[in-house]
Amino acid sequence: MMEKNHAWADETSVDALKKSFEFHLKYSLADDHLSATKRDLYTSLALSVRDRLIKKWLLCQHSYYENDAKRVYYLSMEFLIGRLLNNSLINLGFHGEFCQALDELGYNMGDLEEMEIEAGLGNGGLGRLAACFMESLATLGVPVWGYGIRYEFGIFYQKIMDGYQVETADNWLRSGSPWEIPRPRFLYPVQFEGRVETSPNQQGEPEHKWVDTSRVMAMPFDIPVPGYRNQTVNNLRLWGARSDRELDLKLFNDGNYVQALQDKQDTEIISKVLYPSDANQNGKRLRLKQEYFFVSASLQDIIRRFKKSHSDFTLFPSKVAIQMNDTHPALAIADLMRILIDEEKLQWEKAWDITVKTFGFTNHTILPEALEKWPLELMENLLPRHLQIIYKINDQLIKEVQEKFPNDIDRIRRMSLVEEGFSKSIRMAHLAIVGSHSLNGVAEIHSDILQKDVFRDFHDLYPERFNNKTNGITQRRWLKVCNPGLSNLINKNIGKGWVTNLYELKALTSKCNDPEFQKEWRNIKFQNKARLAKFILDRAGVKVNLESIFDVHIKRFHEYKRQLLNILHCIILYNRLIKNPEKVTGSYTKIFSGKAAPGYAMAKLIIKLVNAIGEKINNDPRIHDRLKIVFIPNYSVTAAEVIIPGSDLSEQISTAGMEASGTGNMKLALNGALTIGTLDGANVEILREVGKENIFIFGLTAEEVKEKKQEYFDPRGIYRNNQEVKEALDQIGNGFFSPEMPELFQPITDYFLMHNDPYMILADIEAYLQCHDTVAKEFQDVESWTQKSILNTANMGFFSSDRSVAEYTKDIWGIDCPSPTPVKLTDHES
Repeated sequence: MMEKNHAWADETSVDALKKSFEFHLKYSLADDHLSATKRDLYTSLALSVRDRLIKKWLLCQHSYYENDAKRVYYLSMEFLIGRLLNNSLINLGFHGEFCQALDELGYNMGDLEEMEIEAGLGNGGLGRLAACFMESLATLGVPVWGYGIRYEFGIFYQKIMDGYQVETADNWLRSGSPWEIPRPRFLYPVQFEGRVETSPNQQGEPEHKWVDTSRVMAMPFDIPVPGYRNQTVNNLRLWGARSDRELDLKLFNDGNYVQALQDKQDTEIISKVLYPSDANQNGKRLRLKQEYFFVSASLQDIIRRFKKSHSDFTLFPSKVAIQMNDTHPALAIADLMRILIDEEKLQWEKAWDITVKTFGFTNHTILPEALEKWPLELMENLLPRHLQIIYKINDQLIKEVQEKFPNDIDRIRRMSLVEEGFSKSIRMAHLAIVGSHSLNGVAEIHSDILQKDVFRDFHDLYPERFNNKTNGITQRRWLKVCNPGLSNLINKNIGKGWVTNLYELKALTSKCNDPEFQKEWRNIKFQNKARLAKFILDRAGVKVNLESIFDVHIKRFHEYKRQLLNILHCIILYNRLIKNPEKVTGSYTKIFSGKAAPGYAMAKLIIKLVNAIGEKINNDPRIHDRLKIVFIPNYSVTAAEVIIPGSDLSEQISTAGMEASGTGNMKLALNGALTIGTLDGANVEILREVGKENIFIFGLTAEEVKEKKQEYFDPRGIYRNNQEVKEALDQIGNGFFSPEMPELFQPITDYFLMHNDPYMILADIEAYLQCHDTVAKEFQDVESWTQKSILNTANMGFFSSDRSVAEYTKDIWGIDCPSPTPVKLTDHES
């Protein structure tokens, strides 16, 4: 061990790092210091870091084989990994040495870090959670492989033109990625379409063959994932679609050049874009092909690896755990059954037992539109053998239901994998539940709603399968990397133990009333706000007041996330400042950022409204700098790393009962922002951890929302009786913010007054306004606000993804690993 450490020290010395950097500049890029661009220098730096990752990666993977370790396979459509350079350097433990090496060569680390293009592999919380989990699993030393798709163009690059969201291709691979390792030797065929032949085998039992299929090749690209200062480097494997007919030479020689490449184009489109619009049949077909493409390739890879050491498939669940991150990978259940029965010749009962013991399912939503359903006709056309298997699983399920709940036809209809109606469809969430031994929600309230409401029938049938695993975030990226000033202050006062055990932040509670510590805390927040203000000026062209409340709403745009509630506060605040400025407490900078799905017209109109309001208010000289409305385009991990440390207030205002968990709320609170929010998602647990004095909770509970809807809530009563609300809605609807197109925002006014306010925005508006009045007053008490900020950070221990994945590892995957433990303070410390 000492020899290994000594060798590692040699490889990470300043001289060794300089040599490695210069080697790659010369021999990998065929360049030199005279002609190299900043991107060339960044690539040389990244390749030098990757060399050290690969060495650990090889040793780590070898040890997994030597110890015949049970592996976890994490299947996710998204991995929002962000920039990798800084995070890798910090986890490997030689960030300082490389900074010095570059400095001696005449370069600046910060300049080169800015050259990294963020990977377009995800969209929001689902993908960022997957990335946090991969990092935490590596830090805890758990053998894990992540599987996903290598999207060439991400979801889209968001531009704002005339206030509107405009989607352009996110060409993140235009310069290549130095982090990925192509693996062409592991190409796997993925089949579609065709037909199923059934004939008796030697025992007279039916045997099925999927024949006359079309074929796509899946090529893997690996990205090493290092743990924090340990020997573990795990793997993220992403699949790119490749044609097995790159060029039809006959067509080419006949002069039909476009047609000669048609098969290549049709094939490779599978891995071009994340979440292509499914507003038409072609979009639906492409999405289903994407989902099967990545689970088929992943299962082939998993089984190849299993067979290297084992031939007995009864051992499969003891060596393999597959976790499905939401419903997108649910076809893996049917595909594993197909492989075990059709290719490995196992009996149905044995194959089903292995499948259920292998899979776990994490649900991330209760929204009906997000609980995927695929048209039966489409499934039959693309995956005929899988549809047969799903039918048989459904027959088995219906028999179980009939045995336990005889004569309950309505229950059978609700639980069936096949949704009846004018157009039949396959319910993927139901398939995921039936084919898994574990179903978990991602916050206590979310798991409760799944058990008592959304999947109540399944909970009645399989109560032992349901559990909660509250989401978490990695403190390495979301405090140590993104907020170095605060990280260093914490290290100086309580040590560095929090980096691997976030519960140790609890020791900060003894500092929350210390005037000197408070002053340092505020100075760091001010520096972070200044950095964010520059970022806003560069990205949005708006100059903001550093003394104002930086009120941040950074989320995917969706009606249930209620950006409209925040917008109404913006308008009402504006009107108050016009009429009675002396009665308005403090100043606000309202910061919005997030994307709307390309086909989601209402969400895109809300983005336009934010920008229209900003245009009006930001240019009104009567307001001065007391209110600014900012929309930062193209929200990403990199943007979040600037926005979050500079935030004072965190908007977590979704309709209660709608948000599964959220992780932005955790990141913001970890960095000392106070939360204004409903009792939804993980806000419930944040309230419990930080205490009601250190969070601003308002609005209806999930149960009250349900009751309001049953009582037929009429938002027009609020409109008629609250003059401020009426004025704001009228301004939206009458063209005050869009004089060139007076009716532009009429659909938003209609949303409230004609469509009964489905997400209870007007039901919560008065409580929200009162809560903001409280926020503005409390922000004026600098010492009290600083104390609350410190206590938010101090009480975030529970929300580490280390804790979260340790629970998955022990409770779902059956693997022992060290778990972060809560810190108990003495009476004096607390």
